[in-house]
Amino acid sequence: MQFLSVRNAARWVTATGPETVLAGLVDALERDVRRWPEFERTPRLAAHSDVGVIELMPTTDGDQYAFKYVNGHPGNPAHGLPTVAAFGVLADVRTGYPTFLAEMTLLTALRTAATSALAARWLAPPGVDVMAMVGTGSQAEFQALAMRSQLGVRRLRVVDVDPRAVEKFVRNLAPLGFEVEVCASVAEAVRGAGLVTTCTADKQNATVLHLEDLTPGAHVNAIGGDCPGKTELDPRILDHADVVVEHAPQTRVEGEVQQRPADFPVTELWRVVRGERPGRTSPTRTTVFDSVGFAIEDFCVLVHARDAVRGTPFVEDVDLVATPEDPKDLFGMLGAPLPV
Repeated sequence: MQFLSVRNAARWVTATGPETVLAGLVDALERDVRRWPEFERTPRLAAHSDVGVIELMPTTDGDQYAFKYVNGHPGNPAHGLPTVAAFGVLADVRTGYPTFLAEMTLLTALRTAATSALAARWLAPPGVDVMAMVGTGSQAEFQALAMRSQLGVRRLRVVDVDPRAVEKFVRNLAPLGFEVEVCASVAEAVRGAGLVTTCTADKQNATVLHLEDLTPGAHVNAIGGDCPGKTELDPRILDHADVVVEHAPQTRVEGEVQQRPADFPVTELWRVVRGERPGRTSPTRTTVFDSVGFAIEDFCVLVHARDAVRGTPFVEDVDLVATPEDPKDLFGMLGAPLPV
């Protein structure tokens, strides 16, 4: 069984270039989104607590099976831990045997940013040149790089309640050719921006972005509201927008649209990508990608990573699952038992 460790995942992304990895992953995601109906689509299994959530995210295309274990604990940074940590597995449906095991904390950041960029490829207004970012935590740099890879956006306006997170963001991205403007308020950051990303971590029904802040025709990439009781947008934004989601049954429970009735109209992204539904109905109408993350995206990044590191020094073998020489003699793997 092949294993991609945290260290080797970081080495692979660094050697390839984060923006190059993200651009390739956006293309891979679009191919899988186009065949969305081929996948088993089951909302994730979640165990919620007062401090966070632990989830399993499974899917299969009938050939390969994948799942991800992931958590979301907003208080973790106070204990020196990231908010999100994850690992994932690919398995062969024909045998049930796992074939690839990978860290998925880095891979989740990559796939979330790539999914956002894919949605923006289809929904953002043409010629957008400024992105406002509300929240500069661990996802922010990946989002910026992914959007630049697809839209060419280099000008960023950022705001965060944590000045250290802003300093980290500027330190990481300024050398990569971005023009970063630090703003004192969300309204200042969003003013005139054709692309807005909200990514805050607090597990609460917050309103970090108001309808009045938005420029008509802007695209909002809302990725921070991703579990019951956790939102970021003024619900009036949804009422005045074309809302696109990944998997509606899951998003209605976890996304921004949990604030709206069960029959609130949304469009799944795969229908937009396949040309079955319009993503944007008017140049002056706001679009919202209400993204909570879905298992097919994890399937895609696992396959993409596996194929990219195969035959390289970035992957290693791990002896995780028993494969006895005689498939009916598991006991024989123990060797000769000691006499009593």
